[in-house]
Amino acid sequence: MQGEESAGPAEGDSLPLMDMGPGETEASEQWDCVLVADRSQSSPGRARRRRRFLERLERKGFQVKAMEDQEKLFFGIRANSGVFSLYRTLLREPGEPTPTVQPTTRIRIVNFVLNKETAEGDTLEDLVKDGVFEISFPLHEEERRLKEWAQWRSIFRRQPIDSIRDYFGEKVALYFAWLGWYTAMLAPAAAVGLVIFLSGFSLFHASQISKEICEAHDVLLCPRGDHGRRFQRLSDTCTFAKLTHLFDNDGTVLFAAFMAVWATVFLEIWKRKRAEVVLHWDLYGWDEDQEEMALELINCPEYKLQPQRHSYLRSAAILVLSLLMICLMIGMAHLLVVYRVLAAAFFRTPALPFLEEQVTTAVVASGALLHYVTIVFMTKINKYVAQKLCDLEQPRTFSERESQFTIKFFTLQFFAHFSSLIYIAFILGRINGHPGKSVRLAGLWKLEECHLSGCMMDLFVQMAIIMGLKQTLSNCVEYLVPWLALKLRVWRQRRTCPDPELRGWKRNYLLNPVNVFSLFDEFMEMMIQYGFTTIFVAAFPLAPLLALFSNLVEIRLDAIKMVRLQRRLVPRKAKDIGTWLQVLEAIGVLAVIANGLVIAFTSEFIPRLVYKYRYGPCGQGARATVDCLTGYVNHSLSVFHTKDFRDPVQMGGSENVTQCRYRDYRNAHDYRFSEQFWFLLAIRLAFVILFEHVALCSKLIAAWFVPDVPQSVKNKVLEEKYCRLLEKMCSSPRTTDV
Repeated sequence: MQGEESAGPAEGDSLPLMDMGPGETEASEQWDCVLVADRSQSSPGRARRRRRFLERLERKGFQVKAMEDQEKLFFGIRANSGVFSLYRTLLREPGEPTPTVQPTTRIRIVNFVLNKETAEGDTLEDLVKDGVFEISFPLHEEERRLKEWAQWRSIFRRQPIDSIRDYFGEKVALYFAWLGWYTAMLAPAAAVGLVIFLSGFSLFHASQISKEICEAHDVLLCPRGDHGRRFQRLSDTCTFAKLTHLFDNDGTVLFAAFMAVWATVFLEIWKRKRAEVVLHWDLYGWDEDQEEMALELINCPEYKLQPQRHSYLRSAAILVLSLLMICLMIGMAHLLVVYRVLAAAFFRTPALPFLEEQVTTAVVASGALLHYVTIVFMTKINKYVAQKLCDLEQPRTFSERESQFTIKFFTLQFFAHFSSLIYIAFILGRINGHPGKSVRLAGLWKLEECHLSGCMMDLFVQMAIIMGLKQTLSNCVEYLVPWLALKLRVWRQRRTCPDPELRGWKRNYLLNPVNVFSLFDEFMEMMIQYGFTTIFVAAFPLAPLLALFSNLVEIRLDAIKMVRLQRRLVPRKAKDIGTWLQVLEAIGVLAVIANGLVIAFTSEFIPRLVYKYRYGPCGQGARATVDCLTGYVNHSLSVFHTKDFRDPVQMGGSENVTQCRYRDYRNAHDYRFSEQFWFLLAIRLAFVILFEHVALCSKLIAAWFVPDVPQSVKNKVLEEKYCRLLEKMCSSPRTTDV
């Protein structure tokens, strides 16, 4: 079949070449779009459907040019000036000059018409699914500034936002403008986070708590595993205790509060920059609904307006299905918990003696790797589910569909990424019981406990591994996979075409494909990173620094992909980043809540503070020369009598050990929660309320202090309105006063 079709187009595909008018050239940039069909899959039925589709376009005023090679059929599509004249007429406001049609607008209009229903009921999407066409894409052009921008050596150069807008449209330009501003704002956050982290080195040897732990050679910790494990000296945890103080110190609270205000200032100043950019592009008063209705009328003059619809039954069904999916995400987190419990039991077997001392670290590291793999797997499922939920909701326009899809997909992704972190921060080690009466999974395996130096170490390791993998491995895959795929396709297509125009079409065809999710995926990647940077930043103050380095690479990586490795994105018009702004604001609120809870319940900040001013020597009126945290370690460890083990005969270690210590606040005689536990719980809750109210009030003050729209932009808009009114007044007939 392939050999027969290589001689010429299949039946029904013999389109006449477009007659070129005087003065017109056959330069590749004149074509608004190129359609590609696979000759090996061209049957008479498909050829007829392809012919009908192209004839329908010609009747609408489009010009079509057919070209072929040994494997593919190419169809250049160009709209005549009448299509764009109607566009200018529909969007022209009374008294305003006729708007010009930019090349990006041409491509957008042509793409809109191609993807709308034809007279026979087929859309381009249907034809692609049925193999009538393989793909459609706009052609890349020679743009010197963008090619210079899409180079690794330009990593620290300013982005040509106007050139990006003129080539890729406003949607892509606003993404890069936002990403550039986000990266710039990460610099002060990264600097403060690094200072907070490095300040912990001042406590590395000077911390009173670390000194007491390192000198506690006679304090034995209760076995953490099942019976048969040996006692461990508290001094063995000396190194980890010092490391913990690098990110769990008094500066943690200040940094968390700083990041809450930083997130608000970042968003408010971005709104100002967005307003300036949009005014510069003359899109400040642009109406997206009006634009979409104009495109509908261009495609079909008989188009009837689709009214807004809402169904409580459909909304309830979507809500129930979304909650079920969220429950699945939580269930995946529980499976990770089960894995960690089983892994802890496995790592403690005699077959792995080298892990005897570092079981918790090995469990946390392997659990983080498994969580990362789960995230990659669930991302595909979440996207599919979010699409189906949007289909069920039946949005009126593509913009509404995109907004609803964004909310659903991000919600599912949030639980997929942060469920295990929530478990570690707020559940891990808190439902384990106590030595001699531990809670077990299925009655067999002991639940996982926090690291000997505290749960903050577990949260820090989990954050570092997941964020590190996402920022390094994901970026490498994001660049290498399309680069290698392109090289492989170019290597396979070694035949040269004598026609330079067909050569250009094939060169564009061989580039990596794009879809409506290409830019969406870039936004989603940055939103998840923003969540890691802010939500649990109290446990990982280096997150902004890691995000800063990653974004410097991400900007250039995205530029190289869009300009050199991928087909040209269909330009889209926009005056803001859409629903993503609401997502950023929601993340800012969640960050305040999560960081307050981390400081109160995961960090040792509150117990240290309470001991300092209530139970410690300073609270008892000791001399100023005494460190206020003297005796804190002994105070924070509860006592367990070894005779109360259910099978003490099997306990490893010295038979002379009568008691051991464990991290908790329980009485030594009945192992119930002590008075200190309940007092600490009350202080923790009070701190959460106080911290969140102060942080949220600070956010509100910052939002009020930094107006969303600069006064220069407001004055410019007012001046334009005033000038229009003056023009109308001067052009209207004068009336005499009564």
